[in-house]
Amino acid sequence: MTLERPIAPDPYELLPTVPSFTLTSDDVRNGEPMDAMYVHPSAGGDDLSPHLAWSGFPAETKGFVVTCFDPDAPTGSGFWHWVLVNLPTGVTELPRGASGDALGGAFAVRNDYSQRDYGGAAPPPGDHPHRYLFAVHALDVERLDVTPDASPAYVGFNLAFHTLARAVIRPTYQVTR
Repeated sequence: MTLERPIAPDPYELLPTVPSFTLTSDDVRNGEPMDAMYVHPSAGGDDLSPHLAWSGFPAETKGFVVTCFDPDAPTGSGFWHWVLVNLPTGVTELPRGASGDALGGAFAVRNDYSQRDYGGAAPPPGDHPHRYLFAVHALDVERLDVTPDASPAYVGFNLAFHTLARAVIRPTYQVTR
């Protein structure tokens, strides 16, 4: 028996409105399925983070946080795939397969796979296509006051008070087997 679930709201539509800027990728596109390269090994993928590049953020930006969140995960609280904290303003592009610890003092907090890195898409087989919200948050501070042991929710709480602007790409993925 398959239960039809309603589509979860976009979490950024529930937060206070902030300006947007440009986020592009050579690898993922809004509303289009991701390649298996960006999918978790448990779903047959290579587990690489996609290329991301951003521009047009506010001049007063002092730092960035990059996140990837699946609001459609059947958990009641979504699923955090990546939370890369404290990127300096000189970093405005991440190559495919980027690791946060090599980027100007940035670090990744533990995702919902319990890893401090990117963890690819892996929705339940047969479930509707899931959205993966890759977001770059422009900050009014150089560094969020969090440690690598912070939870993604705690980072998100801090982002609520320090985000000047946000850019989002929303690719999808579905396991059909």
